[in-house]
Amino acid sequence: MDFVPDMAKNLLIVESPAKAKTINKYLGDDFKVLASYGHVRDLRPKEGAVDPDHDFRMDYELIEKNVKHVDDIARAAKVADSIYLATDLDREGEAISWHISEILKQRGLLEDKETHRVVFSEITPRAIKEAVAHPRKLSHDMVDAQQARRALDYLVGFNLSPVLWRKVQRGLSAGRVQSPALRMIVEREEEIEAFVPREYWTVEAKLAHEDGEFSARLVKLNGKKFEQFDLTNANDAHAARDALLKAAGGRLVVGDIQSKQRQRRPAAPFTTSTLQQEAARKLGMATSRTMRIAQGLYEGVSLGGEGNVGLITYMRTDSTHLSNEAVAELRQTIEREFGRQGLPEHAMVYKTKSKNAQEAHEAVRPTSALRTPKSVAAFLTPDQLKLYELIWKRAVACQMKPATLNTVSVEFPCGGDAAFRATGTTVVDPGFLAVYEEGRDAKSDEDEESRKLPALKIGEAVPLADIATDQHFTEPPPRYSEASLVKALEEYGIGRPSTYASIIQTLLSREYVILDSRRFKPTDVGRAVAKFLTAHFTQYVDYDFTAKLEDELDAVSRGEEEWRPLMAGFWKPFKALVDDKMETVDRSEATGARLLGDDPKTGKPVSVRLGRYGPYAALGDKDSDEKLKFASLLPGQSMHTITLEQALELFKLPRELGKDADGEEISAGMGRFGPFVKKGALYASIKGEDSAYTITLERARELIREKQELIANRVITDFGDGIQVLNGRYGPYITNGEKNAKIPKDREPKSLTHDECKALIEAAPVRRGRGAFKKTVVKKAAPKKAAVKKVPAKKAVAKKSAAKKTAAKKTAVKKAAAKKPPRARPAVVAPDDTPPFDV
Repeated sequence: MDFVPDMAKNLLIVESPAKAKTINKYLGDDFKVLASYGHVRDLRPKEGAVDPDHDFRMDYELIEKNVKHVDDIARAAKVADSIYLATDLDREGEAISWHISEILKQRGLLEDKETHRVVFSEITPRAIKEAVAHPRKLSHDMVDAQQARRALDYLVGFNLSPVLWRKVQRGLSAGRVQSPALRMIVEREEEIEAFVPREYWTVEAKLAHEDGEFSARLVKLNGKKFEQFDLTNANDAHAARDALLKAAGGRLVVGDIQSKQRQRRPAAPFTTSTLQQEAARKLGMATSRTMRIAQGLYEGVSLGGEGNVGLITYMRTDSTHLSNEAVAELRQTIEREFGRQGLPEHAMVYKTKSKNAQEAHEAVRPTSALRTPKSVAAFLTPDQLKLYELIWKRAVACQMKPATLNTVSVEFPCGGDAAFRATGTTVVDPGFLAVYEEGRDAKSDEDEESRKLPALKIGEAVPLADIATDQHFTEPPPRYSEASLVKALEEYGIGRPSTYASIIQTLLSREYVILDSRRFKPTDVGRAVAKFLTAHFTQYVDYDFTAKLEDELDAVSRGEEEWRPLMAGFWKPFKALVDDKMETVDRSEATGARLLGDDPKTGKPVSVRLGRYGPYAALGDKDSDEKLKFASLLPGQSMHTITLEQALELFKLPRELGKDADGEEISAGMGRFGPFVKKGALYASIKGEDSAYTITLERARELIREKQELIANRVITDFGDGIQVLNGRYGPYITNGEKNAKIPKDREPKSLTHDECKALIEAAPVRRGRGAFKKTVVKKAAPKKAAVKKVPAKKAVAKKSAAKKTAAKKTAVKKAAAKKPPRARPAVVAPDDTPPFDV
């Protein structure tokens, strides 16, 4: 049905349909509200879309999926008197408004029309009406900053990625902001690997007071302060314990008590970064999920009779500022919910640390603090409620009284030259702690102090139950979690609030990192990329350089710098370096190849390197050996940590297990899709606890029989010319090896004739991408297709299969993050150094 514009005098354009729906009811019949559905134009996805030789001219095109929405906007603009551009209030939003105005201008739709830019940080009737009543002009400084950012990212991607393809691995890409983030994760991994643990012992007195047991740690030994590495072995620790027990004589006497009150201030209201960190710590939410849920809360949730209501303010901000109205409402809520005793005399004020934070923007807060989590719970999903409650509590707590704590420290002398100390804290006035306490990534001294001690007096003797000595080892720094990575990115000035989630998502989707126990671990490909960029493009992955560039983009957005000189200053040295490295860098050095040592049996060198299918081990010297032996690393193995002994184990496959009853050989090996057993041209996957290294002949025969039965039952009809009716994973279907066709619901698969199947195949759509149908087709009648036919494959065949693999990998980047590492392939003997790996 064609779009018929309402005859509203004013057209207001926002980014999302949810926001349009919420705002539409606030403005009345004079306004028509339409959504752009995000960005409407982007750079053409081809080289030359940014032209450095012509003043960085940019070649934009409409985003295909949004053409319809742009046309709707254009038709509505044609009949409107005034146009209000009401996209988000950050640089991205400003750029979207500019793109929309440029499109309308090119179509001749802005002549004799007033165009206004309106911004708001919350979607409430008051905020929307206020914004529309006080519009402003488009900020070309903000647009320039966004264009410069987009152009920089484009130029880095289009020029640096081909260097990675040639020197490291096909299909890789580099980004201006995620590359320093990747370097951060890789350097942390290297710190962990290089870490040498040190042994140390702690000593604690276990005291049995009548009001409750507690412990005191050793703080003084042999007349001096007890340090972490004063006791580094069991003998010394046990000798110290014996001496302390003897000196104590079964009790410790209170020598001194220090008691002091201190105040703890509440944390500032949420910025984008702190919201992402707390949601990761307390709710286990990934940054992308946090932002997706927050976007929904901002755009509006249906609250029954109230209709759609925006529940939180704009969630992309680095400001901790709160409006006077918000503070007044927060104080009103505190008094209502927690009594006047929860209110400080004056409102709490928080200073924003970010250099570019705009104080006109607000922190992330509820649009109305009076709307408690309990009052809206029935209208929210569980995840929405959890995040709204987190935001509401943090905002309320930030305007409450500081908590008053009483900290007690008790000294227990032990003999003349040793002492123990017990610490504890009691809460005198909980203040904001009654509502909210900020999460932490690591334990601190406060954790020990938070326990309660019994009432003690100087000179009081407390029975000593025991003195415990415990062995410890220092631990390496932890891998980054989502929360700690966002915090580090913010501290280094890498990226901005709106980019943290996309940085993390990019690293995961490109499989440069994986999440292991919710911590980031670099893959071998990620390490190769980071090491290559750090070694050869040092300046461009340098934390200070990246932060300085962000500061310069901020300066452009404030109108303090021009964007084209900034681009020129970046581009000329960068392009010269790209051209130089494309010619001068050796590929084996770029991929991080390692020589592990020599094979004791053959004396040949064993190395590991990165190939087109991932990391692999090689046996032999490519310059002197005619035949090399290759084996992929197993899942969980890394080319940076694998030992010679572990690599040699990989070459034990394929294993000859023996013969089947018909005399045909059965072997076990490792392929692209995991371990398998093989009989002739038939392959059967090894599942569960079985391993290609240990599977028995009897078990292998079972797997072969199961696979034969599966194949026998899978073919319903075979017409002999490639057309088959098969039992598939999702039910029966027809295939000719190229296309798959559904079986009509009213037909029995067995009853289909050859002509009917041929007609259904011809009418079936061709599926694009990843060769999915070829994968599902049961050319099981000819299993040779699914199997590696002979070990010494020919060069041409290897190149063909490698190309297919690369293509598949390219499309796979959109898959979800926590993927398993690629499965290993069998060790094979190759006639030259090309298949099945790059060397």
